[in-house]
Amino acid sequence: MEILNVRRGDYAITSDREKVDLAVVQDYLCNHSYWTRGIPLDRVRTAADHSLNFSLYCGSEQVGYARVISDYCQIAYLGDVFILEDHRGQGLGKWLIETVHSHPNLQDLRNWLLGTRDAHGLYRQFGWDSLVEPHRWMARSNRNIYGQVQDPQ
Repeated sequence: MEILNVRRGDYAITSDREKVDLAVVQDYLCNHSYWTRGIPLDRVRTAADHSLNFSLYCGSEQVGYARVISDYCQIAYLGDVFILEDHRGQGLGKWLIETVHSHPNLQDLRNWLLGTRDAHGLYRQFGWDSLVEPHRWMARSNRNIYGQVQDPQ
């Protein structure tokens, strides 16, 4: 798997799995996200181990994250995208999504999926839209998996 490293001013994004600060990711997902409240560290580690990770850093501090689950041929799922609040409003979310889309191993995929409650405008800027044929797609969910009911994405 090719490792992508890009810089912009004081910020850097890497897809190097070894650079993911799991404590930062777990804290955000567990305590601040609406989609994985209560997720334990071991589950975050497992998810990261089986994903293509994108860590956004300011100096030595991880301030953003995204991950992709894919077969690198047909389909990809983009999930767990966040920018820490102190770093929002600088276009970092856009840059993170641009970087994800530019990864050499994610080119020419037939389908991308994601779930969002509040970032439709961000993703639409990059060609995302509602499902073309929603009647063909199904989901299976366990919204109480971490001991608290999760908001659906």
